[in-house]
Amino acid sequence: MFATVGLALRNLRRNTHRTLVAVLTVAAGIVAFLLAGGFIHWIFHDMREATIHSQLGHVQIVRPGYFDKGIADPYSFLLPGQAGEKSLVEQLPGTVSVGERLAFSGLISFGETSIGFIGEGIDPPREKPISKRVTIVAGRDLERADETSVLLGEGLANSLGARIGDRVVLLATAANGGASAVEVTVVGAFQTIYKDYDDQALRLPLAVARKLMRVDGATCWVVLLDRTEATDPTVKAIATRLPSGQFELVPWHQLADFYNKTVTLFSKQVNVVKLIIGLIIVLTISNTQTMSVLERTVEIGTSLAIGLRRGVIMRLFIVEGVLIGLLGAIIGVSVGFGLSKVISAVGIPMPPPPGMAHGYLGEILVEPQLMLDAALMGVVTTLLASLLPAWKASRMNIVDALRTNT
Repeated sequence: MFATVGLALRNLRRNTHRTLVAVLTVAAGIVAFLLAGGFIHWIFHDMREATIHSQLGHVQIVRPGYFDKGIADPYSFLLPGQAGEKSLVEQLPGTVSVGERLAFSGLISFGETSIGFIGEGIDPPREKPISKRVTIVAGRDLERADETSVLLGEGLANSLGARIGDRVVLLATAANGGASAVEVTVVGAFQTIYKDYDDQALRLPLAVARKLMRVDGATCWVVLLDRTEATDPTVKAIATRLPSGQFELVPWHQLADFYNKTVTLFSKQVNVVKLIIGLIIVLTISNTQTMSVLERTVEIGTSLAIGLRRGVIMRLFIVEGVLIGLLGAIIGVSVGFGLSKVISAVGIPMPPPPGMAHGYLGEILVEPQLMLDAALMGVVTTLLASLLPAWKASRMNIVDALRTNT
Protein backbone atom coordinates (compact mmCIF):
# COMPACT_ATOMS: atom_id res chain seq x y z
CA MET A 1 0.00 0.00 0.00
CA PHE A 2 2.88 2.39 0.81
CA ALA A 3 4.32 1.73 -2.64
CA THR A 4 0.93 2.48 -4.21
CA VAL A 5 0.63 5.77 -2.33
CA GLY A 6 4.17 6.76 -3.31
CA LEU A 7 3.51 5.96 -6.96
CA ALA A 8 0.19 7.86 -6.83
CA LEU A 9 1.96 10.96 -5.47
CA ARG A 10 4.52 10.78 -8.29
CA ASN A 11 1.74 10.51 -10.86
CA LEU A 12 0.00 13.57 -9.39
CA ARG A 13 3.23 15.57 -9.68
CA ARG A 14 3.54 14.71 -13.38
CA ASN A 15 0.84 17.23 -14.23
CA THR A 16 1.09 19.80 -11.48
CA HIS A 17 -1.32 22.27 -13.07
CA ARG A 18 -4.17 19.79 -13.43
CA THR A 19 -3.60 18.40 -9.94
CA LEU A 20 -3.57 21.90 -8.47
CA VAL A 21 -6.86 22.77 -10.20
CA ALA A 22 -8.45 19.56 -8.86
CA VAL A 23 -7.19 20.14 -5.32
CA LEU A 24 -8.33 23.77 -5.32
CA THR A 25 -11.75 22.74 -6.63
CA VAL A 26 -12.18 20.37 -3.70
CA ALA A 27 -10.85 23.01 -1.28
CA ALA A 28 -13.18 25.71 -2.65
CA GLY A 29 -16.17 23.39 -2.28
CA ILE A 30 -15.22 22.61 1.31
CA VAL A 31 -14.72 26.29 2.15
CA ALA A 32 -18.15 27.11 0.70
CA PHE A 33 -19.74 24.28 2.68
CA LEU A 34 -18.01 25.32 5.92
CA LEU A 35 -19.05 28.96 5.60
CA ALA A 36 -22.65 28.16 4.68
CA GLY A 37 -22.96 25.39 7.25
CA GLY A 38 -21.14 27.43 9.90
CA PHE A 39 -23.49 30.37 9.45
CA ILE A 40 -26.56 28.15 9.83
CA HIS A 41 -25.01 26.37 12.83
CA TRP A 42 -24.45 29.77 14.44
CA ILE A 43 -28.11 30.65 13.83
CA PHE A 44 -29.11 27.38 15.52
CA HIS A 45 -26.83 28.03 18.49
CA ASP A 46 -27.78 31.69 18.91
CA MET A 47 -31.51 31.03 18.55
CA ARG A 48 -31.26 28.12 21.01
CA GLU A 49 -29.52 30.20 23.65
CA ALA A 50 -31.79 33.21 23.07
CA THR A 51 -34.87 31.02 23.42
CA ILE A 52 -33.54 29.49 26.63
CA HIS A 53 -32.31 32.74 28.17
CA SER A 54 -35.29 34.89 27.27
CA GLN A 55 -38.30 32.67 27.86
CA LEU A 56 -37.94 28.96 28.56
CA GLY A 57 -34.92 28.25 30.74
CA HIS A 58 -33.44 24.75 30.41
CA VAL A 59 -36.12 22.85 32.31
CA GLN A 60 -39.61 23.85 33.45
CA ILE A 61 -41.19 22.08 36.42
CA VAL A 62 -45.00 22.17 36.49
CA ARG A 63 -47.94 20.19 37.74
CA PRO A 64 -48.84 17.19 35.51
CA GLY A 65 -51.09 18.30 32.63
CA TYR A 66 -50.36 22.01 32.98
CA PHE A 67 -49.23 22.50 29.36
CA ASP A 68 -52.27 20.57 28.08
CA LYS A 69 -55.03 22.07 30.25
CA GLY A 70 -53.40 24.92 32.14
CA ILE A 71 -54.18 27.61 29.56
CA ALA A 72 -57.89 27.38 30.39
CA ASP A 73 -57.47 27.04 34.15
CA PRO A 74 -53.85 27.71 35.22
CA TYR A 75 -54.63 28.12 38.92
CA SER A 76 -55.76 24.52 39.25
CA PHE A 77 -52.13 23.57 38.56
CA LEU A 78 -50.35 25.87 41.04
CA LEU A 79 -47.07 24.86 42.63
CA PRO A 80 -46.69 25.72 46.32
CA GLY A 81 -45.13 29.04 47.22
CA GLN A 82 -42.84 27.50 49.83
CA ALA A 83 -41.68 24.02 48.88
CA GLY A 84 -38.75 21.89 49.95
CA GLU A 85 -38.71 20.22 46.53
CA LYS A 86 -37.47 23.45 44.96
CA SER A 87 -34.50 23.43 47.33
CA LEU A 88 -33.69 19.87 46.25
CA VAL A 89 -33.53 21.03 42.62
CA GLU A 90 -31.32 24.00 43.53
CA GLN A 91 -28.80 21.65 45.16
CA LEU A 92 -28.24 19.62 41.99
CA PRO A 93 -24.75 19.99 40.43
CA GLY A 94 -24.79 22.32 37.41
CA THR A 95 -27.90 24.23 38.54
CA VAL A 96 -27.38 27.99 38.26
CA SER A 97 -30.81 29.26 39.29
CA VAL A 98 -34.38 28.09 39.93
CA GLY A 99 -36.91 30.87 39.43
CA GLU A 100 -40.62 30.90 40.20
CA ARG A 101 -43.04 32.24 37.59
CA LEU A 102 -46.72 33.00 37.82
CA ALA A 103 -48.48 33.22 34.45
CA PHE A 104 -51.61 35.37 34.10
CA SER A 105 -53.43 37.57 31.58
CA GLY A 106 -55.76 40.53 31.55
CA LEU A 107 -56.07 44.14 30.42
CA ILE A 108 -53.60 46.98 30.89
CA SER A 109 -54.98 50.54 30.91
CA PHE A 110 -53.22 53.83 30.43
CA GLY A 111 -55.31 56.95 29.96
CA GLU A 112 -58.05 56.09 27.49
CA THR A 113 -56.24 53.06 26.07
CA SER A 114 -56.76 49.46 27.21
CA ILE A 115 -54.93 46.52 25.65
CA GLY A 116 -54.93 42.80 26.39
CA PHE A 117 -51.69 41.35 27.73
CA ILE A 118 -50.03 38.13 28.81
CA GLY A 119 -48.01 38.50 31.97
CA GLU A 120 -45.50 36.75 34.15
CA GLY A 121 -44.80 37.30 37.80
CA ILE A 122 -41.09 36.75 38.43
CA ASP A 123 -38.58 36.85 41.26
CA PRO A 124 -36.10 39.41 39.78
CA PRO A 125 -32.88 38.25 41.53
CA ARG A 126 -33.45 34.61 40.54
CA GLU A 127 -34.78 35.49 37.11
CA LYS A 128 -31.84 37.72 36.12
CA PRO A 129 -29.44 34.90 35.07
CA ILE A 130 -32.30 33.01 33.39
CA SER A 131 -33.38 36.01 31.29
CA LYS A 132 -29.98 37.42 30.35
CA ARG A 133 -31.03 37.53 26.67
CA VAL A 134 -33.97 39.79 27.51
CA THR A 135 -32.70 43.19 26.39
CA ILE A 136 -33.78 46.28 28.31
CA VAL A 137 -34.34 48.90 25.60
CA ALA A 138 -35.58 51.66 27.91
CA GLY A 139 -35.46 52.32 31.62
CA ARG A 140 -34.28 49.53 33.90
CA ASP A 141 -35.02 45.93 34.80
CA LEU A 142 -37.09 44.78 37.77
CA GLU A 143 -34.97 44.61 40.91
CA ARG A 144 -37.07 43.40 43.86
CA ALA A 145 -39.85 40.86 44.21
CA ASP A 146 -42.12 43.29 46.07
CA GLU A 147 -41.71 46.60 44.17
CA THR A 148 -44.94 47.94 42.63
CA SER A 149 -43.57 48.27 39.12
CA VAL A 150 -43.98 46.67 35.71
CA LEU A 151 -41.68 45.89 32.78
CA LEU A 152 -43.43 46.13 29.41
CA GLY A 153 -42.61 44.44 26.13
CA GLU A 154 -41.35 46.95 23.58
CA GLY A 155 -44.32 46.52 21.26
CA LEU A 156 -46.83 46.65 24.11
CA ALA A 157 -45.26 49.86 25.44
CA ASN A 158 -45.43 51.47 22.00
CA SER A 159 -49.05 50.43 21.47
CA LEU A 160 -50.03 51.72 24.89
CA GLY A 161 -48.05 54.96 24.53
CA ALA A 162 -46.65 54.54 28.03
CA ARG A 163 -43.26 55.92 29.02
CA ILE A 164 -40.89 55.34 31.90
CA GLY A 165 -42.43 56.62 35.13
CA ASP A 166 -46.06 56.45 33.93
CA ARG A 167 -48.65 54.77 36.15
CA VAL A 168 -50.73 52.02 34.51
CA VAL A 169 -53.55 49.83 35.79
CA LEU A 170 -53.62 46.06 35.39
CA LEU A 171 -57.05 44.42 35.36
CA ALA A 172 -57.44 40.65 35.66
CA THR A 173 -59.78 37.92 36.79
CA ALA A 174 -58.33 36.54 40.01
CA ALA A 175 -58.07 32.86 40.84
CA ASN A 176 -61.31 32.99 42.85
CA GLY A 177 -63.22 34.38 39.85
CA GLY A 178 -63.50 37.95 41.09
CA ALA A 179 -62.21 41.07 39.40
CA SER A 180 -58.85 42.36 40.57
CA ALA A 181 -56.76 45.43 39.78
CA VAL A 182 -53.43 46.89 40.71
CA GLU A 183 -51.73 50.16 39.83
CA VAL A 184 -48.03 49.93 39.00
CA THR A 185 -45.27 52.16 37.65
CA VAL A 186 -43.60 51.50 34.30
CA VAL A 187 -39.87 51.16 35.01
CA GLY A 188 -38.68 49.80 31.68
CA ALA A 189 -39.32 48.17 28.32
CA PHE A 190 -37.77 44.91 27.13
CA GLN A 191 -37.12 43.14 23.87
CA THR A 192 -36.67 39.45 23.05
CA ILE A 193 -36.04 37.72 19.72
CA TYR A 194 -39.78 37.20 19.20
CA LYS A 195 -41.71 40.31 18.14
CA ASP A 196 -45.14 38.73 18.71
CA TYR A 197 -44.20 38.09 22.33
CA ASP A 198 -42.91 41.63 22.84
CA ASP A 199 -46.15 43.05 21.43
CA GLN A 200 -48.28 41.62 24.23
CA ALA A 201 -46.05 40.63 27.17
CA LEU A 202 -45.25 42.27 30.49
CA ARG A 203 -43.43 41.22 33.65
CA LEU A 204 -44.36 41.96 37.25
CA PRO A 205 -42.55 41.31 40.52
CA LEU A 206 -43.80 38.00 41.90
CA ALA A 207 -45.36 39.46 45.08
CA VAL A 208 -47.39 41.98 43.05
CA ALA A 209 -48.55 39.30 40.61
CA ARG A 210 -49.66 37.07 43.51
CA LYS A 211 -51.56 39.98 45.04
CA LEU A 212 -53.25 40.69 41.70
CA MET A 213 -54.27 37.05 41.17
CA ARG A 214 -54.90 36.39 44.89
CA VAL A 215 -52.81 33.25 45.02
CA ASP A 216 -49.75 32.09 46.91
CA GLY A 217 -47.75 29.95 44.52
CA ALA A 218 -46.37 29.67 41.01
CA THR A 219 -47.44 28.09 37.76
CA CYS A 220 -43.91 26.84 37.05
CA TRP A 221 -40.35 26.66 38.31
CA VAL A 222 -37.77 27.50 35.68
CA VAL A 223 -34.38 25.81 36.02
CA LEU A 224 -31.24 27.30 34.48
CA LEU A 225 -28.17 25.07 34.04
CA ASP A 226 -24.54 25.90 33.39
CA ARG A 227 -24.58 23.93 30.11
CA THR A 228 -27.39 23.38 27.63
CA GLU A 229 -25.98 19.94 26.77
CA ALA A 230 -26.71 18.83 30.35
CA THR A 231 -30.47 19.34 29.99
CA ASP A 232 -31.60 15.74 29.45
CA PRO A 233 -29.29 14.20 32.11
CA THR A 234 -30.47 16.86 34.56
CA VAL A 235 -34.12 16.07 33.84
CA LYS A 236 -33.43 12.45 34.82
CA ALA A 237 -31.57 13.56 37.94
CA ILE A 238 -34.42 15.88 39.02
CA ALA A 239 -36.97 13.12 38.45
CA THR A 240 -35.20 10.93 41.02
CA ARG A 241 -35.42 13.68 43.66
CA LEU A 242 -39.04 14.79 43.27
CA PRO A 243 -42.10 12.82 44.45
CA SER A 244 -43.47 10.63 41.68
CA GLY A 245 -46.67 11.85 40.00
CA GLN A 246 -46.69 15.30 41.61
CA PHE A 247 -44.48 17.13 39.14
CA GLU A 248 -43.91 17.15 35.38
CA LEU A 249 -40.45 17.96 34.01
CA VAL A 250 -40.39 19.58 30.57
CA PRO A 251 -37.03 20.25 28.86
CA TRP A 252 -36.71 23.40 26.77
CA HIS A 253 -36.60 21.59 23.41
CA GLN A 254 -40.13 20.25 23.93
CA LEU A 255 -41.46 23.80 24.29
CA ALA A 256 -39.41 25.54 21.56
CA ASP A 257 -41.70 24.84 18.62
CA PHE A 258 -40.45 27.73 16.46
CA TYR A 259 -36.82 26.77 17.09
CA ASN A 260 -37.46 23.11 16.21
CA LYS A 261 -39.18 24.01 12.95
CA THR A 262 -36.37 26.42 12.03
CA VAL A 263 -33.75 23.72 12.64
CA THR A 264 -35.66 21.24 10.48
CA LEU A 265 -36.01 23.73 7.61
CA PHE A 266 -32.41 24.99 7.64
CA SER A 267 -30.97 21.49 8.06
CA LYS A 268 -32.62 20.48 4.81
CA GLN A 269 -31.11 23.53 3.12
CA VAL A 270 -27.65 22.56 4.38
CA ASN A 271 -28.14 19.08 2.94
CA VAL A 272 -29.10 20.58 -0.43
CA VAL A 273 -25.96 22.77 -0.40
CA LYS A 274 -23.87 19.72 0.51
CA LEU A 275 -25.38 17.74 -2.35
CA ILE A 276 -24.73 20.51 -4.90
CA ILE A 277 -21.12 20.96 -3.79
CA GLY A 278 -20.62 17.21 -3.80
CA LEU A 279 -21.89 16.93 -7.39
CA ILE A 280 -19.55 19.73 -8.51
CA ILE A 281 -16.57 17.96 -6.93
CA VAL A 282 -17.56 14.58 -8.39
CA LEU A 283 -17.87 15.98 -11.92
CA THR A 284 -14.60 17.92 -11.67
CA ILE A 285 -12.53 15.06 -10.25
CA SER A 286 -14.12 12.54 -12.58
CA ASN A 287 -13.12 14.72 -15.54
CA THR A 288 -9.59 15.12 -14.15
CA GLN A 289 -9.16 11.39 -13.65
CA THR A 290 -10.56 10.61 -17.09
CA MET A 291 -8.02 12.97 -18.69
CA SER A 292 -5.27 11.30 -16.68
CA VAL A 293 -6.35 7.87 -17.92
CA LEU A 294 -6.39 9.02 -21.55
CA GLU A 295 -2.91 10.54 -21.28
CA ARG A 296 -1.46 7.38 -19.72
CA THR A 297 -3.11 4.82 -22.00
CA VAL A 298 0.21 3.47 -23.34
CA GLU A 299 1.65 3.37 -19.84
CA ILE A 300 -1.38 1.42 -18.60
CA GLY A 301 -1.13 -1.02 -21.54
CA THR A 302 2.58 -1.57 -20.86
CA SER A 303 1.92 -2.21 -17.18
CA LEU A 304 -0.73 -4.76 -18.03
CA ALA A 305 1.52 -6.40 -20.63
CA ILE A 306 4.33 -7.01 -18.12
CA GLY A 307 1.91 -8.70 -15.74
CA LEU A 308 0.59 -5.95 -13.46
CA ARG A 309 -2.83 -6.98 -12.22
CA ARG A 310 -5.90 -5.03 -13.26
CA GLY A 311 -6.88 -4.59 -9.60
CA VAL A 312 -3.56 -2.83 -8.93
CA ILE A 313 -4.22 -0.41 -11.81
CA MET A 314 -7.67 0.34 -10.48
CA ARG A 315 -6.37 0.82 -6.96
CA LEU A 316 -3.67 3.21 -8.18
CA PHE A 317 -6.17 5.61 -9.79
CA ILE A 318 -8.51 5.41 -6.79
CA VAL A 319 -5.64 6.30 -4.45
CA GLU A 320 -4.77 9.25 -6.67
CA GLY A 321 -8.34 10.51 -6.37
CA VAL A 322 -8.39 10.02 -2.60
CA LEU A 323 -5.10 11.91 -2.26
CA ILE A 324 -6.60 14.83 -4.19
CA GLY A 325 -9.54 14.73 -1.78
CA LEU A 326 -7.26 14.62 1.28
CA LEU A 327 -5.15 17.54 0.08
CA GLY A 328 -8.25 19.53 -0.81
CA ALA A 329 -9.82 18.70 2.57
CA ILE A 330 -6.76 19.86 4.51
CA ILE A 331 -6.54 23.12 2.58
CA GLY A 332 -10.31 23.71 2.56
CA VAL A 333 -10.83 23.07 6.27
CA SER A 334 -7.85 25.25 7.20
CA VAL A 335 -8.91 28.15 4.97
CA GLY A 336 -12.59 27.79 5.91
CA PHE A 337 -11.84 27.80 9.64
CA GLY A 338 -9.59 30.85 9.29
CA LEU A 339 -12.17 32.74 7.22
CA SER A 340 -14.90 31.89 9.75
CA LYS A 341 -12.87 33.51 12.53
CA VAL A 342 -12.19 36.64 10.48
CA ILE A 343 -15.80 37.01 9.32
CA SER A 344 -17.13 36.39 12.85
CA ALA A 345 -14.82 39.07 14.24
CA VAL A 346 -16.19 41.58 11.72
CA GLY A 347 -19.81 40.38 11.83
CA ILE A 348 -22.41 39.89 9.10
CA PRO A 349 -25.13 42.61 9.17
CA MET A 350 -28.48 40.85 8.85
CA PRO A 351 -31.95 42.39 8.40
CA PRO A 352 -34.75 41.46 10.83
CA PRO A 353 -35.98 37.92 10.08
CA PRO A 354 -39.74 37.21 9.89
CA GLY A 355 -41.30 37.55 13.33
CA MET A 356 -38.48 39.67 14.75
CA ALA A 357 -38.30 43.42 15.17
CA HIS A 358 -34.57 44.05 14.89
CA GLY A 359 -31.62 42.96 12.78
CA TYR A 360 -28.46 41.43 14.17
CA LEU A 361 -24.80 40.77 13.46
CA GLY A 362 -24.34 37.21 12.25
CA GLU A 363 -21.31 35.01 12.83
CA ILE A 364 -19.97 31.73 11.51
CA LEU A 365 -19.66 28.86 13.98
CA VAL A 366 -17.39 26.09 12.68
CA GLU A 367 -17.52 23.22 15.15
CA PRO A 368 -15.31 20.07 15.03
CA GLN A 369 -18.20 17.94 13.78
CA LEU A 370 -18.82 20.32 10.87
CA MET A 371 -15.11 20.26 9.94
CA LEU A 372 -15.17 16.46 10.03
CA ASP A 373 -18.27 16.38 7.81
CA ALA A 374 -16.58 18.76 5.34
CA ALA A 375 -13.38 16.69 5.24
CA LEU A 376 -15.32 13.46 4.76
CA MET A 377 -17.33 15.07 1.98
CA GLY A 378 -14.10 15.98 0.15
CA VAL A 379 -12.60 12.49 0.50
CA VAL A 380 -15.78 10.54 -0.22
CA THR A 381 -16.73 12.57 -3.30
CA THR A 382 -13.26 12.25 -4.83
CA LEU A 383 -13.32 8.52 -4.08
CA LEU A 384 -16.67 8.16 -5.86
CA ALA A 385 -15.46 10.33 -8.74
CA SER A 386 -12.40 8.10 -9.25
CA LEU A 387 -14.26 4.78 -9.39
CA LEU A 388 -15.45 4.94 -13.01
CA PRO A 389 -12.16 6.25 -14.54
CA ALA A 390 -10.22 3.71 -12.46
CA TRP A 391 -12.46 0.88 -13.61
CA LYS A 392 -12.09 1.94 -17.26
CA ALA A 393 -8.31 2.06 -16.86
CA SER A 394 -8.20 -1.44 -15.38
CA ARG A 395 -10.42 -2.89 -18.16
CA MET A 396 -8.33 -1.60 -21.09
CA ASN A 397 -7.48 -3.99 -23.90
CA ILE A 398 -3.69 -4.42 -23.81
CA VAL A 399 -3.20 -4.47 -27.60
CA ASP A 400 -5.39 -1.43 -28.20
CA ALA A 401 -3.69 0.47 -25.39
CA LEU A 402 -0.20 -0.24 -26.81
CA ARG A 403 -1.28 0.90 -30.28
CA THR A 404 -2.36 4.33 -28.99
CA ASN A 405 -0.33 7.24 -30.48
CA THR A 406 1.68 4.86 -32.74
